[in-house]
Amino acid sequence: MPSLPPITVFDVETTGLDPRRGHRIIEIAGIRLENGAIDETNSFVSLVNPERDIPIEARQVNKIKEEDVRTAPGIEEVLPKFLEFAHGSILVAHNATFDMGFLNAEKEMCWGYIELPECLCTMRLSQNLFSREFGHNLDAVARRLSLQRPAARHRALPDVILTAHALLKMMELGEIQSLENLREVASIGVTAK
Repeated sequence: MPSLPPITVFDVETTGLDPRRGHRIIEIAGIRLENGAIDETNSFVSLVNPERDIPIEARQVNKIKEEDVRTAPGIEEVLPKFLEFAHGSILVAHNATFDMGFLNAEKEMCWGYIELPECLCTMRLSQNLFSREFGHNLDAVARRLSLQRPAARHRALPDVILTAHALLKMMELGEIQSLENLREVASIGVTAK
């Protein structure tokens, strides 16, 4: 088994693609990997009230409607709980630059100072392991690795579970045995602020 610290694979669903344009998180999920194995009993998932309308384009992708999040807690409540869940681990996401961009923007909505853990990227890992391949989105990676895709794609928890399985399979294929090896091939090159 690889010598790795605990990992929290996470994903966010959002009202749009750019937090600088006011788009917000509407769902966040995470799952822990301990000793190089997925612990499906140790997961976090929460809808988030974005305090704004969810555009039809976002609803068509993630199937989350305003009525689903109307009574959900706000990010100021959810993000600290997620970070408590992820405490003591490094973060991993597919297209981590996107997810970390939202976490960095949303942490400004929370009371007090929040420090985000280091984050690595399974899309970057795929690009490095399969450099001659064209597609590196999560569906392309799942097909390449012969992983079963969940019916509820573009919902945070199913995407997290798929990403976790992709991470472990790519680590096996790339013979990645340590955090240092993983950083070399999966770093997004951006330190969390």
